[in-house]
Amino acid sequence: MNFDTEVDLLMSGLHAPEPQRSGTLVRLVGMRLETRGLMAPLGACCEVTGQFGHSVQAEVVGFNDETLYLLPFNEPHGIGPGAKVTVISNTAQVRLGPELLGRIIDGSGEPLDGLPPPDCKDVLSLQGRPINPMERGPINQILDVGVKAINGMLTIGRGQRLGLIAGSGVGKSVLLGMMTRFTEADVVVIGLIGERGREVQAFIQESLGPEGLAKSVLVAAPANVSPVLRVKATHMTHVIAEYFRDQGKNVLMLVDSLTRVAHAQREIGLAVGEPPTAKGYPPSVFALLPNLIERAGVGRHGVGSITAIYTVLAEGDDSNDPIVDIARASLDGQVMLSRKLADAAHYPAIDLNGSISRVMQNLLDPQDLKMANRFRRLWSLYQQNQDLIQVGAYETGSNPELDQAIRLREAMENFLRQDMHISQDAQTTRQGIQSLMQV
Repeated sequence: MNFDTEVDLLMSGLHAPEPQRSGTLVRLVGMRLETRGLMAPLGACCEVTGQFGHSVQAEVVGFNDETLYLLPFNEPHGIGPGAKVTVISNTAQVRLGPELLGRIIDGSGEPLDGLPPPDCKDVLSLQGRPINPMERGPINQILDVGVKAINGMLTIGRGQRLGLIAGSGVGKSVLLGMMTRFTEADVVVIGLIGERGREVQAFIQESLGPEGLAKSVLVAAPANVSPVLRVKATHMTHVIAEYFRDQGKNVLMLVDSLTRVAHAQREIGLAVGEPPTAKGYPPSVFALLPNLIERAGVGRHGVGSITAIYTVLAEGDDSNDPIVDIARASLDGQVMLSRKLADAAHYPAIDLNGSISRVMQNLLDPQDLKMANRFRRLWSLYQQNQDLIQVGAYETGSNPELDQAIRLREAMENFLRQDMHISQDAQTTRQGIQSLMQV
């Protein structure tokens, strides 16, 4: 079955005639609107119209007997008791097509770049189409991201899901921008979720540029928009990436940040009465994140791929934060960024001790893998004995391997540092490791 046939079948289910149904708004509690006299499924899009003609759109996020719970996409100013609630659509749908390339849109698919709405022809469900895990292709091709520390020590493959984990202000966005510019991909899909509004324009100007934007789609939902729109923007980012993957493209998908997505889902869950658990996160958060992550990867039978990079904020530099834990458990690897290295002006501040690529051993030949592991071993050995070395308590000759780590420490640090504007390919990186480890 080809892609167009699948789209036609899906569209036939999504476009069944829907009777217009309406109810009455009876209550507003915090962000939650409550309505009665209306039958609509979870995820349905509704329009709430006040007595003076003011209207807002809202999504059905829960129910209790005959009462539906809705969360508005915007502030419900001008909406009062008795407002009319009308179902617009029973399912969340998005229009997709190559016309999205070079565009900046919000979580509803509306343009943010001042241009007319993209004239897309295909219509798909926002939830995407799950792939049977037995039909997925293997991760067997190296993805060159242009960053030495990752190419050499944390080699990743096309279709891998990777997390950039760190506290605030240690260079996550800069590293993400480097990977955006340096990675070879047919299409780049970027989701800026819950971050500062100024970062949208800064990311376009500093990280993408005109050439990068031409092959990219940027979905933006800053921190000041509704949590429903932030979650919708995350799903939008994934379904756009899936659309191009199913056309055989190699897609690079960047989501900044997974933690803000969890925050948005926490607001939704608490608004509909879910019980809070660890750090106030309701159970729906721990169901949402793995489902999102599993949407990335290699396509059916190896056709197309989505290489996903998620930033994860370790709040208070706590590596045991529940969102960090679930990200580590669900992703195919993580790059830990160290505040200690960032404070020492070591950029990118990648901490090899906490970082791993779970598919690296399947991508490199044995000799390259051996040299990379040797590099990591010497780096870690020096870290473990750093206090002894600095106070002069270690005697040279006591441990030949540690002696080598001390001798090569400066060269290894210089090797791992990289200017944010300079790329280095994977082959040159591996040759550099070979030369360094044979000294």
